[in-house]
Amino acid sequence: MAAWSTATFRHVPGTTQVDVHPAHKWKAARIARSALRAAGVLDGGHLTVHSELPEGKGLASSSADLVATARAVAAAVGTHFRAEDIESLMREIEPSDGVMYDEIVSFDHRNVRMRERLGALPSMIIVAHDEGGQVDTVHYNEAAGAHTDEERHEYARLLMTLGGAVRDGDLAAVGRVATRSAELNARRNPRRYLGELQRLAKEVGALGVVCAHSGTVLGILIDHADPDAAAKTEAALAGCAALPGRTDVHRSLGHEDDDWSRLGALHLTHHQRM
Repeated sequence: MAAWSTATFRHVPGTTQVDVHPAHKWKAARIARSALRAAGVLDGGHLTVHSELPEGKGLASSSADLVATARAVAAAVGTHFRAEDIESLMREIEPSDGVMYDEIVSFDHRNVRMRERLGALPSMIIVAHDEGGQVDTVHYNEAAGAHTDEERHEYARLLMTLGGAVRDGDLAAVGRVATRSAELNARRNPRRYLGELQRLAKEVGALGVVCAHSGTVLGILIDHADPDAAAKTEAALAGCAALPGRTDVHRSLGHEDDDWSRLGALHLTHHQRM
């Protein structure tokens, strides 16, 4: 998504503490300490983290915080972490998304390990409806039961189809996969308005629906290049207005976005998308 976390780190020689603002971003402070040690630095410093998206909604805000922090620390102490290095740092903290990669990837979120690079897609509009509440990533993954063999096989088929759809730039196929994945997820994480959003998606001629699997947000996917995209977006917004909860419009990063992680950021600051 075209939204970012921003981390600013100031190295303070002589102190061993990492102070973080806001104070509840303790996960970011933890990865900052780990990143300093990985860089061979025994000092601490001051960390500030700002996120453009709300927390606890399944939108990878925490993962983006951690990646941005690791890169900000590296910039501050004059080193560089590869994506694989950041995976190792994040693995100690919580299940995470693959936002350290500047493309779409198949990512093992529980083991925090990239499985396969898939590429990029044309940009999409996401009319996102938040059903409310928050989900704690760690608690959710601890409580989630094992999938059945049938579910695992279907997810594997969906992943294979998605890989081909990304390589072909086939947004219609992406919409079908995302919709079926949302239906499967709803068996374990019930969504009150999934059926309503599916009806709206068909009504406006959208690509399909998508869900934050460990979150509270559902979305209607619309091709950004569709000549009727604006009208479809307005119609989807009007339909969601009748539902309890908040609705926002986002854009997915696409081929036209050359720098997904804004690598040209200021020396001590790093922006990381969600």
